Amino acid sequence: MSLRGKTLFITGASRGIGLAIGLRAARDGANIVIAAKTAEPHKKLPGTIYTAAEDVERAGGKALPLIVDVREPESVKAAVDAAVERFGGIDICVNNASAIQLTGTLATDFRRYDLMNQVNARGTFVTTRTCLPHLMKAENPHVLMLSPPLDMSPRWFAGHVAYTMAKYGMSMCVLGMAEEFRDQGVAFNALWPRTGIATAAIEFALAGEEGMRHCRTPDIIADAAHAIFNKPARACTGNFFIDDVLLYAEGERDFDKYRVDPSKPLMPDFFVPGDTPLPPGVSMGPQA
Repeated sequence: MSLRGKTLFITGASRGIGLAIGLRAARDGANIVIAAKTAEPHKKLPGTIYTAAEDVERAGGKALPLIVDVREPESVKAAVDAAVERFGGIDICVNNASAIQLTGTLATDFRRYDLMNQVNARGTFVTTRTCLPHLMKAENPHVLMLSPPLDMSPRWFAGHVAYTMAKYGMSMCVLGMAEEFRDQGVAFNALWPRTGIATAAIEFALAGEEGMRHCRTPDIIADAAHAIFNKPARACTGNFFIDDVLLYAEGERDFDKYRVDPSKPLMPDFFVPGDTPLPPGVSMGPQA
């Protein structure tokens, strides 16, 4: 399986999961469009589009760092046009950019509501729509949303309805567009982690430094995404994948290598349906 010569347009790729997906593809020799807002170093968060580009080049890929606001169609179009001019097309679109705030209704101000829905749901729609004319010319086109299964259990809404609406908006794009573009051969899938993933969102928005030790690394998402992109688009669309279930089906058996701290139990992520069993031999508890 290889993505050599393929062009990936990845939003939010300056750090975390987006960068990990880019680096995994770069090891194959892929072209990575780093579409993100971070051009200057953040006081707390590591990485910019330029440091990400350096990482991609070191990994063996070609990089194009672009300042992009996924909420703005003009910004996304300029980036897509630049990507096509540089690499000749787009094979894979990864909607990774996301905003999060886990607050109840009365604690969620309107500006934060707007931000989450504009980045997550609107940004995914804008980016996908803008990439689609080029994806429909690609040999094996894939669109991937980093978004959860559409489980309508009230427990996923009650504590943070605004955030859930925004993330589910991304997943609804998968549900609808997979069917809409089935005959054109463009694959639309969602990928979601069973556990917390060690990113800035976990450290600063959820569980702090200690919480990071109860997570898996972004590499598990990167490996799962790589497996999806190498599947025939016409035969793999409309799926809501859970990372370890997918990788187990692909033959992976060593899931402890993805733990940040093997001595710590893993933190379950939001939105994983209760009827999603662990793969055989995989444990959420400390490594034996």
